[in-house]
Amino acid sequence: MTSSFLKEISTIDSYNYNFPAIRGIQAGREYYLSMCPLKLIPKIFLYDESSLPAQLRAQRTLNHARIPEIANYIVNNPKDYVFSAISASISGAPVKFIPAGDNGMETKIGAIVIPMDAQFIINDGQHRRAAIEAALKERPELGNEAIAVVFFIDAGLKRSQQIFSDLNRHAIRPTKSISILYDYRDPFARFVLDLADTLPIFKGITELEKTSISNRSTKMFTLSSIYQATAELLGKKRKIKKVTPDESTIAQEFWIEVTTNIPEWEQLIKQTVLSSELRTEFVHAHGIALHALGIAGHALIKIYPHDWKEQLKMLQLINWSRSNEQIWEGRAMNNGRISKAHMNLTLTTNYLKQIMKIPLTAEETRMEKRFLKQNPEHAL
Repeated sequence: MTSSFLKEISTIDSYNYNFPAIRGIQAGREYYLSMCPLKLIPKIFLYDESSLPAQLRAQRTLNHARIPEIANYIVNNPKDYVFSAISASISGAPVKFIPAGDNGMETKIGAIVIPMDAQFIINDGQHRRAAIEAALKERPELGNEAIAVVFFIDAGLKRSQQIFSDLNRHAIRPTKSISILYDYRDPFARFVLDLADTLPIFKGITELEKTSISNRSTKMFTLSSIYQATAELLGKKRKIKKVTPDESTIAQEFWIEVTTNIPEWEQLIKQTVLSSELRTEFVHAHGIALHALGIAGHALIKIYPHDWKEQLKMLQLINWSRSNEQIWEGRAMNNGRISKAHMNLTLTTNYLKQIMKIPLTAEETRMEKRFLKQNPEHAL
């Protein structure tokens, strides 16, 4: 670091923000990567465009429902949270980059000097910014920690809108299955992964990354469908779900008992049939059936706490074949195709409950009556 750099930095007055930075070039334009203390984030990113029409904004409006969830993530994991960089444009004032030296890499590292009257427009990360502000109210000690910020020099509203579009154009959320697979904070996710690794009906034939299964796949269920069905079975509604020893036992015993009452599942375990064949021919080889079994199973164990296994044997009475349109068309299928829609899930659950002599809820009764009114030939 040269003496000229130190000298120039020392002359900067207090009416500027001074950030360490790395200078780069993208598409012929300079941009700067810096680190910003968390306590400064709410202070410098003040620009509020929420009252402007969409065509005059450089960013989407805040979804306030997301902020508490992100803020809680920081507050609950102060030693283990991770945030990606905020991207922002600087407008309204000249920006100066002071390189650390005149040769090689020294010309790319240094400090960026931004007048305090400049405007900072967030191109990506406004929800992180709002969550940081909320989290600091509960944990002000986090204020001295830093988040990476990518600064662009603003060339007007049109350019800022294009930056937002480009940053989000190829953004793809990870699938629910892979999020469960990699989530070590959710004890329920680890529990479900253990079920998928140990129970015969799931072991080796669970799709761990995708939320859908191709026709030729050797997999039977997705990790996300097992998670969802088991959460329903145990009545787990919160995002982070702890599992008691009793609940662990119930979940394991339930899926084992279901397997013994669906002959094709046992054939799959013995490798006398392919999962692709089951998916082509049977409703029970799809996530909607697993989900419905979880919902019905929760009610079953609640109503028959001591002899639910006996009631579960009634699953043997079900003709699960997709060709059995009198039962499944309109319930698990629409025009011959499996449907995961909420109405189809409820109607499939209704059928399982009625087979196992489980009373329907008020909402389930309402939907069942409406379905039978439109399709009287489907009455049991």
